[in-house]
Amino acid sequence: MIFETHAHYEDEAFDIDREEILMSLPKQGIEYVVNVSSTLKTVEKTIALTKKYPYIYGAIGIHPEDAASLNEEQFLWLKEKARHPKNVAIGEIGLDYYWDTPDRETQKKWFERQMELAKELTLPLIIHSRDAANDTYQMMKESKADTVGAIIHCFSYGVEQARQYLNMGFYLGIGGVLTFTNGKKLKEVVAFTPLEQLVLETDCPYLAPVPHRGKRNSSLYLPYVAEEISRIKKVDYDTVIRITNENAKRFYGIEKQKS
Repeated sequence: MIFETHAHYEDEAFDIDREEILMSLPKQGIEYVVNVSSTLKTVEKTIALTKKYPYIYGAIGIHPEDAASLNEEQFLWLKEKARHPKNVAIGEIGLDYYWDTPDRETQKKWFERQMELAKELTLPLIIHSRDAANDTYQMMKESKADTVGAIIHCFSYGVEQARQYLNMGFYLGIGGVLTFTNGKKLKEVVAFTPLEQLVLETDCPYLAPVPHRGKRNSSLYLPYVAEEISRIKKVDYDTVIRITNENAKRFYGIEKQKS
């Protein structure tokens, strides 16, 4: 079965039919979902989803674009929320220089603090990095992020950057962009990366794969991503599903369920 490592089902895009979609996932071959928070508001919504659905786990963290919302009081609150028994990671956190807001120093401050939190709680990291390859890598290296592990979510850099992260033992999160005709760089990365260091993700409701590009994404579209990995790496589809599932369970510390 498929392990969805990065979704945003708390997003308002799912307000109309959230329960219908989430209830359908196990019947459609989705074994687990990790719902990833990005703002203070979505932390509570993510925890609520983990309480309602046994196959949904959470990740608690503040996205770099929302880093300015953090202060010491809010950070203590975040730390307590991260102790929830169904929280399996700190994320998504990182650096985003595409919009360059808030300022880079604010982003770096709270990225570093959240990496330290992950080490304190012995939780792995879900990393958002956009147009910030060197700073992200250097900060993770200095923070010794390899002691807890990380998924580089929605990986968007080239093979050389991939090599750096893979050498630190990290996983690359692969989603719908892999199926795009202009996704050549990501296809090269997937060809280069051992299957044992890839995980499947949607980032839904965003980045739906072809043939649904431009529409609302969901975990139900992950087979398209797995099929493209299968084609690129010349391994059968079932092998892609099995190994990425094992990778995700190992990363998040979710034990393999007995059949």
